[in-house]
Amino acid sequence: MNKMFDLVNKYPDLNITVKAGELKEWAEYIVRLTHQELEQQVVNAKCETYLSRDEVAEMLRVNKSTLWRWNKQDYLKPIEVGGKRKYKMSDVKRILNN
Repeated sequence: MNKMFDLVNKYPDLNITVKAGELKEWAEYIVRLTHQELEQQVVNAKCETYLSRDEVAEMLRVNKSTLWRWNKQDYLKPIEVGGKRKYKMSDVKRILNN
């Protein structure tokens, strides 16, 4: 199946004659891949935890104004969760590990 992707990417204007069964098989393969990717995204989202500004400032031992500055510098950006600004634990861990 990967050969088909390679062929399509290398020659996007190429006309190909395929059997209906092969086309169905390729479509099912694409659906399976997409399903696996979406399933992984759902699992990752369920594993993510979100922290308040106070929790992050304490954990990183920085002032809240530092969090504001990091947001402006795209270093650590909060997201909106339930109308409140929260920080992803994975982003905080990335900073702690660097």
